[in-house]
Amino acid sequence: MSLLLATVFALALDRLFGEPPRWHPLVGFGRWAAALERLVRRRIGEGIGAGMLAWALAVLPWVGLVAVLGRVHPFVEDALAVGCLALAVGARSLREHLEPVRDTLAAGDLATARARVAFLVSRDTAAMAGEDVARAATESALENGHDAVLAPLVWFALLGAPGVVLHRLTNTLDAMWGYRTPRYERFGKCAARIDDGLGWPSARVTALLYALGGRTAAALQCWRRQAPQWDSPNAGPVMASGAGALGVTLGGEACYGGTRHERPLLGEGPAPTAATVAAAMELVERAVWGWLLLLALLTLAGGGR
Repeated sequence: MSLLLATVFALALDRLFGEPPRWHPLVGFGRWAAALERLVRRRIGEGIGAGMLAWALAVLPWVGLVAVLGRVHPFVEDALAVGCLALAVGARSLREHLEPVRDTLAAGDLATARARVAFLVSRDTAAMAGEDVARAATESALENGHDAVLAPLVWFALLGAPGVVLHRLTNTLDAMWGYRTPRYERFGKCAARIDDGLGWPSARVTALLYALGGRTAAALQCWRRQAPQWDSPNAGPVMASGAGALGVTLGGEACYGGTRHERPLLGEGPAPTAATVAAAMELVERAVWGWLLLLALLTLAGGGR
């Protein structure tokens, strides 16, 4: 099966069915990783080396299993490719989380909008103004548009199903362990750094697709000037380009755990609104179509392979 066809099938499955309502593989993986963390901490310790071992034990067996099973038969290889990508891509889930925020914010139901955006972000939401809710939702749309949508597509193109599994599981571990807290500062460093490395190429592809899908000149300028100021090497280009493409200003003050943090400003233009949340969802959608167009052009250039 060609790369383009497998990608289209996987995206169609995600669009039709979304994430499994029960027994999602990532839920099982989270339990597996938590058990390994307890074991490694108890037997080895909490240092960087222990975290590296925990990452390897949590991720590499599954990557190897998918690689080996893919060699059993071409049908198995195709089924694994489509299945792994469909499970890794969360386009429908992202939209299902963002739409209620957009709708309740547009209707003036700020309390419900705050409650809904809390499912998307880790910052404090109880005292958010409408502008803050729209900013948080827009930032989540752009960043998760990379992490849960474009990055799996890019790694599928680079390394097939094993690449998808490698990226998705590492990204999940970064969400579990990649915190600068006393508990995870050293133990989670390996998972965080590997996630940064895996996200580097896909973040640049995503930033470019965002730029091409919106206000291109502004997006490229914001990417070049503002992304280096952001503390994440991958979220910076993605959100700076996305904010520029949308013509809004993101970043700024945000509250985490009762502490206010002043973040660099990204983009240019007015503050985000409910309409911006909708525009961000459409920008992610256009980026996916842009990726499919690129795959189609590469397929034609390669004689249909």
